[in-house]
Amino acid sequence: MARYTGSKCRLCRREGGKLFLKGEKCFSSKCAVDKRAYPPGMHGQARRRTSDYGLQLREKQKLRRIYGVLEKQFAAYYDEADRRKGSTGENLLKLLECRTDNVVYRMGFGVSRSEARQLVRHNGVLINGTRTNIPSYQVKPSDKIELTAKAREQLRVKAAVEAAEQRGLPEWLEVDTKSMSGVFKAIPDRSELPSEINESLVVALYSK
Repeated sequence: MARYTGSKCRLCRREGGKLFLKGEKCFSSKCAVDKRAYPPGMHGQARRRTSDYGLQLREKQKLRRIYGVLEKQFAAYYDEADRRKGSTGENLLKLLECRTDNVVYRMGFGVSRSEARQLVRHNGVLINGTRTNIPSYQVKPSDKIELTAKAREQLRVKAAVEAAEQRGLPEWLEVDTKSMSGVFKAIPDRSELPSEINESLVVALYSK
């Protein structure tokens, strides 16, 4: 499966904001976006006029990179969101939020979604007592997510949980940081998700 192996900070700078791809580094003074708030490359600081299509494309790329989803998979999520009742944009965000790797990240078991995805891939996550190693698996309300005994002993997992406790956890999750387990209480409402995402631009792009 194809995956991006370049600099993650470069992606944040290209999208003009923090995508929180590097865990704790994103919250520190070492963040590349804080140091160089312009796109990478020799022409990064040049003034550019962005078309409506350009704005829509950048928003789609930003959303895709935040959740670590490839182009073909993202398009499939959009098609599913469009088939469902209600707002297509909100449906799209909810589908992405219900991914197993994202839920593990939201629970604080990984400092970034990529680290949470690795934890899932390496058989470190149980859903309702069953080992689940598919990052895209859709978690459902009332599902119990817990880490295996081996995963709970990892120093990076312990550090991630400690950092998450300090920043606070989402209200739609019930997390026991001591046992490193939790319950996905409900699919979050749009008001509970990041406001810097403009999903209407993504819908406008795919509607053409």
